[in-house]
Amino acid sequence: MASLLTVPPARPLIAPSVIAGDFAHAAHDASDALAAGADLLHLDVMDGHFVPNLTLGPDYCRCLRRALPAAYLDVHLMVADPARFISPFASAGANHISFHLEAVKPGQIEPLIASIRTLGVAAGLVINPPTPAEALLPFVHLPDLILIMSVNPGFSGQAFIPTALDKARLIKPRLRPDQRLQVDGGVSPANAGAVREAGFDVLVAGSALMSRPSAERPAIISSLKGMAQVR
Repeated sequence: MASLLTVPPARPLIAPSVIAGDFAHAAHDASDALAAGADLLHLDVMDGHFVPNLTLGPDYCRCLRRALPAAYLDVHLMVADPARFISPFASAGANHISFHLEAVKPGQIEPLIASIRTLGVAAGLVINPPTPAEALLPFVHLPDLILIMSVNPGFSGQAFIPTALDKARLIKPRLRPDQRLQVDGGVSPANAGAVREAGFDVLVAGSALMSRPSAERPAIISSLKGMAQVR
């Protein structure tokens, strides 16, 4: 399972953000998005400290794993102390765990990535909109995935911040073929073409996908992948 994000995709992978769905029908919503053509599920974990909101914990991940045993679960830790959460989420069934560069000291990045991989989980490194892409350069070779936030983390439904595209253009040429470049925040069919052209190959889709009716989701996902236009 952990190999999904290390295989270069023919088209961008689409990762629905489960916090943008209906928590009362979480497993059904997630299953529906996968059936509509999504490739993996993105779980935004917020601790109320690193970001002002409070969201999913390991039990949510465990429940999704139980309901969807074949799903690839991409956990995004927006937390002040990511080391505390790695083992609980790995035990809960996460396939991939990303943490923020801003949440740790530079000397902690490589050991933290190693500790994630020791648990059989792929590792990602994230930067927020105010953080320059240059801050990633000393570490860009370490993780399996780089995630560039295109909104300020904490709440879904925000507008896309275009400077994420410039960051992608700087980072993408420095990645190996087995590393992925993910974008999270404000991605929609309206800007997906620019997002893909900038070099992103894993697109997190929140409100633009998960807040839409089930019948609309296949066309939205096709459009995000560049396969069709939403009509």
